[in-house]
Parts: sequence; structure tokens; C-alpha cells
Amino acid sequence: MKSILTDRQLAITIDRLSHQLIENHPQFENTVLIGLQPRGIYLSDRINNKLQTLLPGVKVPYGRLDITFYRDDYKSGKGLHTPNETDIDFSIDNKHVVLVDDVLYTGRTIRSAMDAMLDFGRPATVELLVLIDRRFSRELPIQPDYTGRTIDAIITEKVRVLWKERDGKDEVVLIA
Repeated sequence: MKSILTDRQLAITIDRLSHQLIENHPQFENTVLIGLQPRGIYLSDRINNKLQTLLPGVKVPYGRLDITFYRDDYKSGKGLHTPNETDIDFSIDNKHVVLVDDVLYTGRTIRSAMDAMLDFGRPATVELLVLIDRRFSRELPIQPDYTGRTIDAIITEKVRVLWKERDGKDEVVLIA
């Protein structure tokens, strides 16, 4: 197991990603933030909290999206799929949507998220923010607009993002 981001590096990365969002969406007019269930919400929660600190008085619409029933492997017979909660209490019609997930691997999760998101309206634009981009493993032509760290990992290696809220500590590791 190899550490990719320590807890301190992870905090700095989240701070940087938040500032990059503010550069492109100064007052978040017409912009919404949507975290992908299950593991992308830990990153999106932290980014949302950081944006509230950096932009006092600015209301950033924030939601969480479950994609369980939109996945292309939903009916694959690989066991029971347990959905998570979707919590989006706003329309995304003509909004600039920033999707947030922890790891971009094949792109299939993001494709599913775009399908699921259309149930809430038709966005003007969609941007993707990821903590880790595994750039040479894409199956679909999906690229992030905001990236915490880009890594090159072989197919047998797994990237695991540990969150204090769920796993007891903050760290990103590469498992052989």
C-alpha cells in the first residue's frame, strides 16, 4: 500500500479545488454543486463547507445524487444493489452543474450520473470535479475539469480514498 495523499495534502488539495471553482464561478450565480453517492459526497461536503467559508453570504445550491439504478451494470447479477439517498431540492434547468466524485476511473459512473441528473432538468453546462484522476483507464471519453491529483496506475491496482467520517482517517492510498 502506497500513500498518494496524506491528510494534510488532502486538505490542501480540497482548498485548491475550492479556489479553482471560485475562479470560474465567482459568486456561483446560476451554478450548483452535486456530489455523487456514495463516496463522492465526502469530497463534495468538504468543498461545499469550504465554499461557504470563502464566500460568506453566498448560497451555493448543493445536492447529492444516487446513481444506483442508472448504472449499466445494475442488472448484471453481481449481487443486491442498495441505493443511497438522492437529495436535490432544486431544478438544474439552465444551471451550470459541477458534479463531484472521489475517483475518475473508467468514466462509467459519470455517464450514469449524467443520465440520473437529467431527471432534475436540463443543465446549461456540466463540469466534473474529481479528487483522483486515473487518466489511462478510461472506457468513455470523459475528462475532469478540476482534478486534485492525476495518477498512473495499472489495472490491477486500486485507488482507495479514506475519509475521516467513514474510515476514521483522511488519506488516499494505492493498493497493489
